[in-house]
Amino acid sequence: MPKKILNNIKIKFLYFLIFSLIVSCSSIPKSTKNACSIFSERYLWYKYVKNSSEKYGAPVHIILAFVNKESGFDRYARPERTKLFKIIPYKRPSSSLGYSQAVKKTWEQYKKETNSPLALRTRFKDSVYFISWFVSKTNKINKIPLNDSYRQYLNYYLGWGNYAKKVYKTDKNAIIFAKSVQKQSSIYRKQLKECQKNLDRKKYIIF
Repeated sequence: MPKKILNNIKIKFLYFLIFSLIVSCSSIPKSTKNACSIFSERYLWYKYVKNSSEKYGAPVHIILAFVNKESGFDRYARPERTKLFKIIPYKRPSSSLGYSQAVKKTWEQYKKETNSPLALRTRFKDSVYFISWFVSKTNKINKIPLNDSYRQYLNYYLGWGNYAKKVYKTDKNAIIFAKSVQKQSSIYRKQLKECQKNLDRKKYIIF
């Protein structure tokens, strides 16, 4: 086979691998309710979540439960637009975006405090570091234990100030959502007991 044709084949194969990696990292995992399945399909995600957990102290299962609740692992998730006259698409109710559904103001605070000017809400790595940072801040500001998924999520949903004012007592949605996060984080925690040791052994696998 001529050298020129062989080189073209190699280049096309390389492009295919890069494209496949991009698609696999940006698409939603097949089974979002199973932590082992998620990390088996997206091993790099496990490394990102674990590293952020080690840096800020937020448990892996809680970080994962926050992502599941906020965006369903959809990197482009955004709140639905409100409608004028129940028909015409209008403004979105908030600036939430990405895996963590962080609002722009809090995201900017995160970037400034962590010296992460290039962080993106649509990037999984940046999103889980943001969630871990938020959980750590909640622990310091409102004295909520790092492993208290219920009260941690109330802070995440309402904000530190509103939690301190006990706004959740009159916000039924906040309670419902926090309970669902608590339940899912418990499921993730039990699942991870079955596969985390194996995940930790895959130190040199990048795909």
